[in-house]
Amino acid sequence: MKLNDTLAKAFSEQITLELESSIAYLQLAIALDDADLPGMASWMRIQSDEERDHAAKFVAHVTDRGNRPQIGDISAPADPGDEVKAAFEAALAHEQKVSESIRALYRLAQAEGDIDSLPLLSWFIEEQIEEEATVSEILGRLHMIGDDGPGLLRLDGELGSRSPSED
Repeated sequence: MKLNDTLAKAFSEQITLELESSIAYLQLAIALDDADLPGMASWMRIQSDEERDHAAKFVAHVTDRGNRPQIGDISAPADPGDEVKAAFEAALAHEQKVSESIRALYRLAQAEGDIDSLPLLSWFIEEQIEEEATVSEILGRLHMIGDDGPGLLRLDGELGSRSPSED
């Protein structure tokens, strides 16, 4: 069943937001590389790749339904500077923005009676809960570490051990 115009437009906006997320994470990875924190930079690059994968899932859903998504304008992300906490705070803020967008898309699909989109959107809601929790935990640990250099390097090493996963 083809998506109606309202839903097709909303899904295109979500695809654009997922791609914006990918670019935002890439910018954060660059900043963390510059701060000599290769593990955290690697974590951010993997997250960037995951966001592109999310966009691809939405694209597949829209095209499988007989529509053609349109990627919108993507604004350049802000550089977080040299503050590690600021990088992860920016990541959390972006995840929260994505979460709210997906919830709004879910509500729209319900209102439009498009039950075919609900399983995909439910998966994304669960994924966003996990993503926000992960970034929140990292931020909590950064607050505990404070200015402790060895603690920061230990966390950097731990985050660097993350390997790409398949969704």
